[in-house]
Parts: sequence; C-alpha cells; structure tokens
Amino acid sequence: MINENIWHEKLHRHIGQYFSIDKILYQKKNKYHDIIIFQNSIMGRIMAIDGVVQTTEKDEFIYHEMLTHVPIFYHGLIKNVLIVGGGDGGILREICRHNSIENITMVEIDLNVIDLCKKFFPKHSNNTYKDPRLKIIIDNGLNFIKTTKEKFDLIISDSTDPIGCGKDLFLSEFYFYCKNHLLKNGIFVGQNGVFFLQKNNINQTYKNLKKNFNDVSFYQATIPSYYGGIMMFSWGTDNMDLRKINIKNLQKRIKHTKLAFNYYNSKIHISSFYLPEYIINTLDKS
Repeated sequence: MINENIWHEKLHRHIGQYFSIDKILYQKKNKYHDIIIFQNSIMGRIMAIDGVVQTTEKDEFIYHEMLTHVPIFYHGLIKNVLIVGGGDGGILREICRHNSIENITMVEIDLNVIDLCKKFFPKHSNNTYKDPRLKIIIDNGLNFIKTTKEKFDLIISDSTDPIGCGKDLFLSEFYFYCKNHLLKNGIFVGQNGVFFLQKNNINQTYKNLKKNFNDVSFYQATIPSYYGGIMMFSWGTDNMDLRKINIKNLQKRIKHTKLAFNYYNSKIHISSFYLPEYIINTLDKS
C-alpha cells in the first residue's frame, strides 16, 4: 500500500511496518506478482511482492546465510542443490561460495523477478547467475518437484509467504515430493515467516513436515526487515544424526572451507535451533 511517500506492508491486517520512499525504482503487476522496488534511506533498496517485503539491501545477508549454510554444514557432503524460488539471487550467491557443490538447479515461477534483481540488486547474486553449475528452470515449484526425475542432497524453499503463488510451497503435497526427491541424508529447509504473527501457518507446516520426515524442527534468526520478531526456518530430514554433530567438528567443517560470513558462525548455527518456550509449547500441541 502506498500513501504519498510512505509504503505500508499489508501482510498483517491490523499491524505492520512502514517505510519511507525516497524514490520508486520499479512498480508493476504481472500475472504472477505485484512488484514494487523502492529506495529507502535506512534499508537501501527494498523489493516487496504482493504487499510484503521480500528483501532489502541492508539486511539480506542474515536471511541468505542462515537459510544456506546451516543445512550445508550440518550435512557436510552436499553436491546437488535445488533452490525453489530465490529469484533475488541471494541464496544462489551463498551456495556458489562452496566449491564442493557440483550442480545447482533454480526453479523460479517468474523470470521477471530474476531480471529485476539482476538490475536493481546486483550484489544479491554477485554475478553467480553466470556460474556454470547453475541450471535455471522457469516453472511452478510444486509442478517441477512433482514431475522431475532428479534427486538432490539439499532442497531450499526460498518462497514468498503462503499467499498467491506461494501457497503451493507450503502444502503437505509439496513436502511429500521434496522428500521423495532427496538423496540419502538429504535435507529440506524453507523460510517460514515470523512465528509471533504467523503461528497458524507455522503450526501447519510443522504438521505437514512431520508427515514426511523423521527429524523435523525449526531454527531462527532475527532479521530487521521481517516484521514481528523471530524469523523461522523449517528443517526436515530422515537422518536423525545430522544435527548431533558437536560444535568442534562443526567448526572444523567451516574452517575447512575458508569462508567468512557477516552473520553466520558455529555458535549462531547451534543456538539457532534453541527456541523460546512459547514456540516450543505451541508446536508441542500441534
């Protein structure tokens, strides 16, 4: 919603955040999305889809590092990755930093999102759309995972919220097909919104994941541009031992890559799975 030089996020009916607009860089509605990209003096460039903030220049690194490196370092031997969504390129950038990864498939429903983010958010992808390991498929994520014959070590669902096109990527059916297209020890992770304001959606995700995976959990990060508190990431795998690695061995895996991060580290990694009681109590009842 735009009122003169103020943009109001409309994910939540009665409360929400406001951003001042220094300049509108792009605004258009197509058959998939209603997209606006604008400049803000604090957060830099901001992209919102269907009235909901998707990414900002200022704090994107928190989201992309946590959704990528947590499963990669817990697994330890990931070679083949599927990104569902992720058209801004941030997840792709972080995945491409791992030289050990051999194949990356990105399924994005809207090619326009990729093109816009290459233009307005070039640091998100950091030229990784040119990486020879990458294969881009323009398709609905659910349709792709139902029909593909490929299998993956890691599936990352970097979707919009469960409204509009994003609804399909929170269905039990989607998780079922993801499970069936994971290799042995494979991991599924996805963005799952802010628990304090999207409790019902996250409870439903928990139920749907438990139908399909042996080890189901959530981990967290606080990301300023996602209104309402703790941002939740869903976790699903059939290998109950992956999350039992101790911090010293985790640190060895991280050190071996010689990668540096702006948010992620071994202690953040381990502690992100320790959830507040109000979340634990709600999930236990679901």
